[in-house]
Formats: sequence, C-alpha cells, structure tokens
Amino acid sequence: MVKKVLIANRGEIALRIIRACKELGIQTVAIYSEADSVTRYVRKADEAYLVGPGPVSGYLNIYGIIELAKSTGADAIHPGYGFLSENAEFARACTEAGITFIGPNAAAIKNMGLKIEARARAQQAGIPVIPGSDELAGSEEAVAYAESIGYPVMLKASAGGGGRGLRICRNSDDVRRQIAISQSEARKAFGNDSIFIEKYLDQPHHIEFQIVADKHGNIVHLAERDCSIQRRHQKLIEIAPSLILDEALRQRMGEAAIAAARAVDYDSVGTVEFLVDKDRNFYFLEMNTRIQVEHTITEEITGIDLVQAMIRIASGEKLWFNQKDVQLRGFAIQWRINAEDPLNDFMPATGKITEYQSPGGYGVRLDGNAYRGYSVPPYYDSMLAKLIVRGATWDEVVARAQRCLDEYLIRGIKTTIPFYRNIVKDDVFRSGDFSTSYIEDRFELLAYQKERDKLDIVYAVAAAIVANSKL
Repeated sequence: MVKKVLIANRGEIALRIIRACKELGIQTVAIYSEADSVTRYVRKADEAYLVGPGPVSGYLNIYGIIELAKSTGADAIHPGYGFLSENAEFARACTEAGITFIGPNAAAIKNMGLKIEARARAQQAGIPVIPGSDELAGSEEAVAYAESIGYPVMLKASAGGGGRGLRICRNSDDVRRQIAISQSEARKAFGNDSIFIEKYLDQPHHIEFQIVADKHGNIVHLAERDCSIQRRHQKLIEIAPSLILDEALRQRMGEAAIAAARAVDYDSVGTVEFLVDKDRNFYFLEMNTRIQVEHTITEEITGIDLVQAMIRIASGEKLWFNQKDVQLRGFAIQWRINAEDPLNDFMPATGKITEYQSPGGYGVRLDGNAYRGYSVPPYYDSMLAKLIVRGATWDEVVARAQRCLDEYLIRGIKTTIPFYRNIVKDDVFRSGDFSTSYIEDRFELLAYQKERDKLDIVYAVAAAIVANSKL
C-alpha cells in the first residue's frame, strides 16, 4: 500500500480523496492556488503547498507537481477528475519518476482519450458504435460525410469531452457554419482541434457503466448510472440504477463495458458511456479513464468505496470481489449543486455565500467544499457540492430528495437548488423515463420564480419606511 499521496486537484474531489486516504492510514499532501488558500480541503490535508502562478496553471504543471511530490516524500499522486486526470503524459511521467499514478496506465489513457481511436477499439471488441467518421480535413469533407449518413449529425472534438466542441447540425449550412467554431473551441479546451462527425440520436438516454479493473486481469462492472438530465451536454442529475434497463439489457451492456476496458488493458476505476435509443438499442459513446463526479451513487448502491479501490489497485492489490458479489441495493440520486443561474441560461454565478444550511438525516450524503463566508471564484467549475440521497425504493429516494432540496439553503449567489425543487416534483422525472433533451423540452414547465435574498427584502422594507417617513 502506498504511504503518502499528493492530490493533484482541488475542491470537492480533493477533500473526497483526503477522506479516503485517512481511512486507509495514508498521509496526504494538498496543492492550492491563492484563490483556494482558505478552502476546506487545504485545512483537512496533512500538508498543503501553494502552487502557481495564477489560479489554474499550478494544477496543470506536470513536472512541478512531480517535483513537489518528491520533495514531500509522497510516493503516489491522485489526479482526481479534470485538470491532468486523463493526461497520458502525466501518468507516464509519474511512472518514470518512480511515483505511483493512482489511475490507469498511460497507454490505456491515450487509447481511450481520443474518441476516434476509442470508437475503433470498441468496434474491434464487437461493441455497437454510432455511425461516425474519421478525423475531418475540412468543411466540404464534413458535409459529404454528413449527407452520406443523413442528418441530424454532431460535430465532436476527438480529444475531449464535457460537450466542448460539440455542435448539432441539421443541414449542410449548419455543418459549414459550425465546424470552425467547433474546432476553435476544441483547440482552446484540449490543445487539439481534431474534429469528427457522428450520427445524432434524437432523445437518447445517456447510460454509463462503472468498471473496476486490477493489474492482474480481473475486471467487474458495478452496474449503471442514468446521466440523461443535462444542460449544454453537461450532467446535472444522476441516478443509479437506471429505471429503463431490465436485467437482460443490464447484463449485455455490462459485458460490453468490460470488453471495452479489456480492449485497452485497463487497470483502475473507469466509466464506459453509452447512448440508448428509443428502441433500447445501445451504442458506445466514450470511456472516461478517471474517477467520475457521479461515482458517489454507485458507492451508495453497491457499498464499494471507489476512491479507496483506486488506491488499492494502484498499490498492486487484486480485486477482492467478483461479478457475482456485486449486489445492487435500492436507488440513489446525485444532484450537482452548481453556482449557476438556471433562469439565465445556467450562467455561472460568483460572489460570497452569505448563508449556508445543508440537509441531513438518514440516507443523505453531502460531498462539497462550500460553506458560509466562502467566496465562489470565477476560475473553476461551478459545482459547489453534491447532494446524494439513497432509498430502498424509487418512491422513497424521490421523497427524500424533495425533503433535502427543501432544506438546502444557500444565499448570496444563484444556485441550481430552486430549479431542482421543480424537477423533483415533475411527473416525467418521477416516471424515471427521460432523455437527454429533458430540460430543453420542459424548461418552461420547470421554471420558477426568482428567490429574493433576505437582505434584499430587509433593504426594500427599510427603503419603504424611509420613503413613507418623508411623506
């Protein structure tokens, strides 16, 4: 087992890794920017070091992080998610420096990191894929391919995810207009402007399978998560297990996920993502070679700590369970509590949290890095916390989620909480059968009245009293 872990990340996931390490008796080293200097994870780590310059560059400095690990005596690095987590060069550099990379081998990251290569690997493994092109040379080649498979299509960045570079095109004019925009966005986000085309499925379900693989050839899946509720191709709410899968489909998709992992000699925790159409046909989408934001709900229904699993696998341990040992217990939902204004196209919100009251009770878990007095910086992802609720039945978990969202109070900034309060009461959501266009199709029904901060009300009352006194 590794002895000391440097966490090459920040915020909620850094705190999650610190907690997992403490339970294993492992020392932790945090890194932070000036913007993160007073956050919770920095205070919880055994050691913490300022990196920079600027709010982002220190988290991306491969060789600076490795040198810091050496100087602090850390024998392992956990990349979390985002930043360097799917950077094959970082994984390789750690190994060459004699430091354990808590994640998959560099070759697996590289082979699944480029979507065109990942699609080819999936096809070779006999996994259904959505019709798609190789790398495109220009707009006319893109138009020709799109017309050969029929509209609508998607322009997609080969090197990344999270919806960056993704554009839906319904005719040739769309392709010509959007391709330069897609390439520019991909280049800025991933340093790679490679673009390809994929057939667009109308109203699919986004289903992902959690896999766990050791360095001895053992691979199991921990069933699925339904991540269909999204805005701008970014996940908002995740559910485990999905309500649209029966046992036969779950088994076939799980076997496909394992085959995808085996095709690249995968050796860590990872996620294989699929799209499922209206006829319950499934297609390989991509593989994320890291811990997922939504790993929490899989932990809740299986009882397996995925962050600790990553550490144990990286330390060389064999899997301590097999596929038959994996039993699903009830349902879990994760709500991403984002500093965003849903009524303003989910634009990020910054500022100081003036009041913070979190929910609790049986079946409730809160993974976050926010608190009263925390100033939300403009440099990072907008997620403040993850509210995870668990229940024995779907009706129970929905009722618990509604209670928790009603209890959850964050003031001083806009958040997604009031939007979620409408979703949890929506009949389509409660049915468990929704597609990736759920929010787009029902936004007007899910809209809400803007909440007024208590201080705004106090100021308004005071102003009215002053005005009346002058009459």
